[in-house]
Amino acid sequence: MKLKNKLIQTLTATSLLAGLTLSVSAKDKPLPDPDGKPADMSKPVQVYILLGQSNMLGAGKIKGGDGSLEHAVKEKNLYPYLVDVAGNWTERKDVRNVRVMGSGTGGMRGFNNEWMTIKGGKIGPEFGIGHHIGNAVDAPVLILKSCIGNRALGWDLLPPGGEGFEFTDAKGVTWVHPGYKGTPEKWVKGTEPKKIKWYAGMQYDGDIARAKKVLSELDKYYLGAKKYEIAGFLWWQGDRDSRSAALSSRYEKNLVHLIKTLRKDFNAPKAKFVCASLGQTKKGSTDGGGKILDAMQAVDGKSGKYPEFKGNVASVYTHPLSKGGSSGGHYSGNAETYMNVGEAMGKAMVELLGQSK
Repeated sequence: MKLKNKLIQTLTATSLLAGLTLSVSAKDKPLPDPDGKPADMSKPVQVYILLGQSNMLGAGKIKGGDGSLEHAVKEKNLYPYLVDVAGNWTERKDVRNVRVMGSGTGGMRGFNNEWMTIKGGKIGPEFGIGHHIGNAVDAPVLILKSCIGNRALGWDLLPPGGEGFEFTDAKGVTWVHPGYKGTPEKWVKGTEPKKIKWYAGMQYDGDIARAKKVLSELDKYYLGAKKYEIAGFLWWQGDRDSRSAALSSRYEKNLVHLIKTLRKDFNAPKAKFVCASLGQTKKGSTDGGGKILDAMQAVDGKSGKYPEFKGNVASVYTHPLSKGGSSGGHYSGNAETYMNVGEAMGKAMVELLGQSK
């Protein structure tokens, strides 16, 4: 890979966050290469939990031609912090990259447990997220991803306490959608529901349980760590809900409930929350994807609709960042889409952290 200009300059502003020093890079300035130094292990590990469905899971190609990460870095000189002067992938010694997965409440499979660096396989938004947070927070950082593809917030990922509702479709048929732990996914009003082995919120329960299992074995995932703090949640999801007029109509209500429930479940009332829209959806769209986008923009603390979210919830509009394709087609595996969205989510999280005192 081509040699890079190592004279990357950053302008930083320092503020205190729960006893931690937060250095926020100047807006739109490229990140410096990681310095290879370990974090100050006397400080609690700052945990950022990544949740969602296939968007968050990631399908960005590392190797190959146009659209791959190697092409973006080597030919287009993008994301310079990912490679050193010799063209090798850089490695952060202050950010751990952990990914676990399972279906519903089933067993846990581990996929990543290493310092943040590019390896084989596919990439998701965790690299843009992890590098921006790692560059800003003067403490050990754990990026913990627990999710699986093809899951809806209004069904599989419905948090405890999520309410059921009725929805009349375009043909005039009224359907009943269950609340948390209800089953099946829906049934015609006035008929007897037939139970299935899946229930509303089953994937939420599993994803949260697996994340908590990692944290219960912290030293296995961050050697030498004794304590941790849940600093933030990052959510990239919505494809499955966008395909249902019923579920997309409830997305805002469910998203508000998700934010509050995550903070309660992890006993982290001050944890920040960043969500990202579907890449193919433009502002002004009125379809299911448009409803998802509208919901995410509504919960953003800057919108003013939910005063309690001011300064602690942010949304990222990803259409300008997407390089084509759609969430349903995993953006054709274009690595730039996943990097761009990850960077934007990371920047949004850093901005929220900077607003804390």
